[in-house]
Amino acid sequence: MTVVWPAGEEPRSGGELWGAQRKEIVGKVRTMNRRDFFKAAAAGTAALAIPARSRALARQEAGQVLEGAGERIERYRMGRAVLRLVDPRGQAVRAGRSVRIEQVGHKFLFGCNIFKLGRCRRPEQNAAYEELFAGLLNYATLPFYWWHYERSKGQTNDALIEEMVRWCKEHGVTAKGHPLAWNWGEQDWLPDDPEEVMKLQMARIERCVRRFKGGIDIWDVVNEATGYDREEAKRRAPRLTEAIRRMGVGEYVRRAFRTARKANEDATLVINDYRTDAEYGRRVLRELVGRYDRPLYDAIGIQSHMHGRYWGAARTWDVCDRFAVYDRPLHFTETTIVSGPKTARGWVTTAEGEKAQAGYVTEFYTVLFSHPAVEAITWWDFTDQGAWRGAPAGLIRADMTPKPAYDQLKALIKGRWWTRTEAELGPAGRLSFRGFFGRYKVTVGKGEQKLTGKFNFDKDANLPIEVQLAQVRS
Repeated sequence: MTVVWPAGEEPRSGGELWGAQRKEIVGKVRTMNRRDFFKAAAAGTAALAIPARSRALARQEAGQVLEGAGERIERYRMGRAVLRLVDPRGQAVRAGRSVRIEQVGHKFLFGCNIFKLGRCRRPEQNAAYEELFAGLLNYATLPFYWWHYERSKGQTNDALIEEMVRWCKEHGVTAKGHPLAWNWGEQDWLPDDPEEVMKLQMARIERCVRRFKGGIDIWDVVNEATGYDREEAKRRAPRLTEAIRRMGVGEYVRRAFRTARKANEDATLVINDYRTDAEYGRRVLRELVGRYDRPLYDAIGIQSHMHGRYWGAARTWDVCDRFAVYDRPLHFTETTIVSGPKTARGWVTTAEGEKAQAGYVTEFYTVLFSHPAVEAITWWDFTDQGAWRGAPAGLIRADMTPKPAYDQLKALIKGRWWTRTEAELGPAGRLSFRGFFGRYKVTVGKGEQKLTGKFNFDKDANLPIEVQLAQVRS
């Protein structure tokens, strides 16, 4: 089906498309139900297509994307908060007092896989890994690859995951499990019967989600379903791949998500894939719907491994726009930008490569943070030590020293995109300030008279936000 937009109302940039204009335009396509709309988006037809661009035009568009990034970040990631401060007796704090407001955490999820936690080569490296991770990130991906997680039937890596979950809670880091279903490897103990294999797969999903409820409430449920039938998948996981083929990829992903939802109704369920073209929509997203064509997923996971070549700002924006039409948040689940060339002696990090990596990282994160559809970015891997494919993909080196990319990201996440301010209390203990969405601490007074309190600020917060203060005990 071809989508025809009313004259003069063609969709603008992603930020506009995601907002009021998108709702207005979609409402005018009267003849299309949600499934038809998904089909059109997946096929990349008409106005939903991402047109081919010349290099010169791509550079021009990259400049336009970056030029507007600051304004979009102000619009989508910040807001004006109104607070009402209440003292320990329940009375409004008197007017005229100075208040310090400090952000302590982002609502936006800045993350990385945390596979090397406690497993670096030396104790001092483990300590550095933990300190640097917690000093930058608020989101961690934990490993649930079935063939490693349950090498022997019934013997799982629960203890390892519990250790990671405990660390995340202690450091204010949100944990995500990855993945619950992926046919890129399989255990020897799986049976030959495809129906029995699928029963075991669904039982494993149900067990993991229920077992870690409260500790892990975000899951990559199905990984790389678009390419489930790749030759490499058939070779590495013949029984799982055959079980999916027999069931059909649509029914497979639907059943996996329904199983996960039943185990934890409040979980955030993510569909994850490496394809960023129409195939992702055609083969998976348009199939992953339930009653009344409502999506069974809560977020669309997008991999962005760039071992060979950096995407650039224009392509990054286009990818966001392509999937924003599905009206679900986007999670960039696996991001790689390397810091050195692949040589005859191996893949190494270099000073020149690290400088380039830092520049690309700054641009990539700025584009994604400025796009209203994106809610999470996960780096892959945190350190070069044991990184996937042996690439210098880390934000820190193999010896656990930070690369320029780490420093640049910290300057953004905990600097430019971080709120620290002071304000004077008005009547009835009220004040207002403009800041990034996230968690905050407020402090009134000094020494023995100091009072503190905490609050969360989100775009949907009811204002004013009442903050109960408590006396600081020295």
